[in-house]
Amino acid sequence: MNYDDIEILFAEDSMDDAILTIRALKKSGLTNKLLHVKDGAEALDFIYCRESYSLRIMKKPRLILLDLKMPKVSGIEVLEKLKSDEELKTIPVVILTSSKEDPDIKKCYAMGANSYIVKPVDSDNFFQAIKALGMYWMILNQHI
Repeated sequence: MNYDDIEILFAEDSMDDAILTIRALKKSGLTNKLLHVKDGAEALDFIYCRESYSLRIMKKPRLILLDLKMPKVSGIEVLEKLKSDEELKTIPVVILTSSKEDPDIKKCYAMGANSYIVKPVDSDNFFQAIKALGMYWMILNQHI
């Protein structure tokens, strides 16, 4: 895989949720430049070209899909790091999580999240939400 061409960085530790999300994005034709990482530490390694991504050209993804509750480094910590970095804070970050907790939602928006989506239990609703999300952020939204 050519890591320099990645447009969507998807950080999700649940393989079931990752498969469902990737399948929905694939139906929209948006997975050819997607990288799925399994925790927040790997997401930061990719973004900052560290560890196994050290040879990658420092090119920002167009969209980051971020789960909150992940091992090693949480989604909240990743969001905080990204939005406090002048070079990276313009990357749209969409929180995809099972947390409906009001404090989580408020905290993510206060830290600069662009959207907060609670993973629906109903897979059809989740599928449609992800498909619409991908179309909006990758096709309709203007990026810098």
